[in-house]
Amino acid sequence: MKMIETAFILGAGCGERLRPLTFECPKPLLSVWGRPLISYAMEHLAREGVRRFIVNTHYLAHKYRQIFSDGQWKGIPIVFRYEPVLLGTGGGLKNIEDLLTENDDEIFVYNGDVIADFPLLPLVRNHRKKDREVTLALRSDDKLGNVGLNSRGDIVDIRFALGAEFSKICVFTGICVVSRPFLKRFEPGAWADMVSVMIELLRQEPEKLGAVVIDEGSWWDVGTIESYLALNSKIPF
Repeated sequence: MKMIETAFILGAGCGERLRPLTFECPKPLLSVWGRPLISYAMEHLAREGVRRFIVNTHYLAHKYRQIFSDGQWKGIPIVFRYEPVLLGTGGGLKNIEDLLTENDDEIFVYNGDVIADFPLLPLVRNHRKKDREVTLALRSDDKLGNVGLNSRGDIVDIRFALGAEFSKICVFTGICVVSRPFLKRFEPGAWADMVSVMIELLRQEPEKLGAVVIDEGSWWDVGTIESYLALNSKIPF
């Protein structure tokens, strides 16, 4: 099976919910268990066969160059794409389109503030089998979840925006597989929220958006002071 070679890691956010920790450090570079948070995403992706990282930067962008001064992580090259004006998750994705190679029919998109070790192969297999534009990695979560699935496991609602009935509620892990046609749904240089575009895709062409529930392994969202402190108090996996 052909592996996905390129991953886009979202690193441009300002980390407002993690202030004051992020006053002098981008959120993905905060130390977790003695190393940068973003390095766990890189480790996870490398295990799944990724051989090139693209990271968008904006807030305190020079810090990334300081941490990854040789432009690589454990021999895997990192391409940084600076955003002078913050473009959001969707705009940031569109902004790296020219960096994709002819082999990048699909890429991983991975939030820079999550840590996970669950297998990604089921995500890739489902994405290709169903010929999706986007396939989300979900976890079962009645409390934090805002992605609704029907009895067949199809996404019927996100952020409760469509008011659809669902039989299971899950949380989006911030990890997904994206095919190149999805990038055409964004305007170059314009701010855009990727999830909002997914909602429109679900409304108009629901067969193009899929999901796989992966409850094995571990997953942490390091988006708040509370979650950051709680994670650092745990024993590393």
